[in-house]
Parts: sequence; structure tokens; C-alpha cells
Amino acid sequence: MAALIRRIISTTKAPAAIGPYSQAVVVDRTMYISGQLGMDPANGQLVEGGVQAQTRQALVNMGEILKAAGCGYENVVKTTVLLADMNDFTSVNDVYKQFFSTKFPARAAYQVAALPRGGLVEIEAVAVLGLVNDAS
Repeated sequence: MAALIRRIISTTKAPAAIGPYSQAVVVDRTMYISGQLGMDPANGQLVEGGVQAQTRQALVNMGEILKAAGCGYENVVKTTVLLADMNDFTSVNDVYKQFFSTKFPARAAYQVAALPRGGLVEIEAVAVLGLVNDAS
């Protein structure tokens, strides 16, 4: 059996990892994007403005990682949304649908006890590289 190739994806246009992990890892044509907080990559701090501002920044950060791998939001097939408060679900969705407007990826959403740096939302994703054609 042929060995699979693993490639680490990293960009300065998204916040650096705050622990021993990569921003994203590609194996074959599948990319696993680490959870993105609503952190400003310029200063490493959470953006102000509440859960919607943090959601927007987390998804912008994800977009920069996708670009670094040569793809975009249309390549995302699965996301996981972690919320500090499930009452923010609708507010997060209002921003989320600005980035994923059709052919939504599969998704799970959970409330968690706490997020790093006191974040309100964290979003991770799985994407596939290359042209994605939809079945009729």
C-alpha cells in the first residue's frame, strides 16, 4: 500500500496556534482545520463585539487557512461549532450563513464548559481539496 502524504498548512494571516498543534493538516485531499477562535491575527487577542464579532473573525481566520491550501469555503464539508453559551446559537447562525450560503456543510454544535482565552465560539472544519462538483 502506498504511503499517504501529510502536509502542514500554516499562514500568518490567521492566528498562530496557541498550543502544540497545527492550524491545519492535509492528508491526501482532506484538510483538517483546527478550531478557530475569534482572534485578531495581528495581536492574538479576541475581537471585541460579542459572539457575532468573534464568529465572523473565526470564519475569516478559517478562510485564510483555506486560501493557504488553495481552496475556499465551498470546499468545507463538515464543521463543528463550540459555544460557551447555547443561547448564542441563533446569533452564530446569522453570521455563519454569510460564509456558507448554499450547499451547507454538515455540522455539529455543542455548548462547552469553557473555551481557550475565554472565547465565546470556536469553529473547526474538514475540507476537501480540489474542484468539488455537486451531484445532480
